[in-house]
This record gives sequence, C-alpha cells and structure tokens, in this order.
Amino acid sequence: MSDPFGRAVRDFHRDEQDAPLIQRDGEWAREHPIEAFYFGDFDPDSDRGEFLTSWVDGPLLDMGAGAGRDTLYFQEQFETIAIEVSDHLIETMRERGVRDVRRADMFALRESFERDRFQSAFAWGTQVELAASMRGLREFLDDLAFVTAPDGAATLDCHDPERIVADEMLGYRADPTPGLAHRVMQFEYEGDVGETLLFRLFSPDRLREAAAETDWEVAAHSYDAADSPHYQAALTKA
Repeated sequence: MSDPFGRAVRDFHRDEQDAPLIQRDGEWAREHPIEAFYFGDFDPDSDRGEFLTSWVDGPLLDMGAGAGRDTLYFQEQFETIAIEVSDHLIETMRERGVRDVRRADMFALRESFERDRFQSAFAWGTQVELAASMRGLREFLDDLAFVTAPDGAATLDCHDPERIVADEMLGYRADPTPGLAHRVMQFEYEGDVGETLLFRLFSPDRLREAAAETDWEVAAHSYDAADSPHYQAALTKA
C-alpha cells in the first residue's frame, strides 16, 4: 500500500528527505511541517503537555504514535505501548528508541489487546477524526472502553468545527449540522499520492453526545487558545 506520509517521516529521521511532504486537496496544496509536528522533545510543562500528563497513567497506550515523540517521554515514566499502521513509522520509532511499538489499528483495538489492558490511552494529533463518522467515533469509543480499565482515562486531540474559518483549513467541508464538519485530503511525497483521507470533525458537545452512548463521559476539554479550533478532551468512565 502506498504510504507517502510514513516514508517522508522515516526519510526525515534518517536525513534522507529530498522532497517536501505535501498535503493536498485538489489544487490546494501546502508543505506539511514534519520536524515541528513529529520530532523534538515532548514538553510536559507546556499547556498541552500539562493537560495530557494530568490524565494519563500506566500502562499507557499511544494510538497513532507517529515518530514516537510522546512515547519516548512516557516510556520512562511507566509501561507505554505505541501503535501504528505504517511500517515506515514503526521502523522510525524503533530506530529512535521506542521500546514497545506494535503494528495495530486504533480503530480495531479489540483485535490487538485484551479487556482492561491499559490504565489510560491517548490519540494526540487529531487522528481520532479518521473515525470518519459519528457512528465510527462511537464504535471507536466502545473499543477503547474495552481495552482500558474500569477506572481508566483517555485523552483525544480534536478540531471544533464551530471555531474553524473555512478558507483557512485545507480540505474543510462544511456540514449543516451544528458542531460537525468533514475534512478531506491526501498526502504526496516524491510524486506518490496516498489514499484520500476522510476526517469527521466534532465539537466538544458532539463528542459528549457520542461518549454518552458508551462507557465514557467527557470530564474536561481545553482549547489551545481563546480563539483556536484545536482542543484536547479528557474522558473518564461514566
């Protein structure tokens, strides 16, 4: 399967990247900032870092771990398992020192882990929006509840459509339902264009509605800034 995103991140890690990683929606294209998004050190003292560290405990599951930046920090605190579907990203994490990285799909957790395996879990990077629909989000939350302890917690990284300026987000698709939207885009690297990615964007209120049909409830959420559409949500078992 074509994996331009994973190859570009791996090549950057190996200092072999000779072309930009492009995000594309039709004619709208821009370079994706690999170093800023996936490398460097996790900062527990940043606002985002403080939010995440205040809700997680081990054993911990890092879902869609990318290049392993966050796992590298948390694995020194307690047992942490990183999962990815990209073989290139798995190679990258192993080369960077992630001790327990596995090929697994965050949208099929029951296939990879037993009940109550983790005390907490997180998906940092808005990849939870790849659930693609509200039904998909509810199914994901059900699976996540299965693999986390009865007193477990989870944190998710999301976009609030009600705060998005449409012409500022590549791939944005409006939805007439308040608090919902879609996003559609592809990654391109060295002329290789990946599959079309469909994201479902949901506000904190819509996340609460989805969680209410599962074992979860939204305990807290925090925006990056007063006018930012980007927010983090913490979930606990209802």
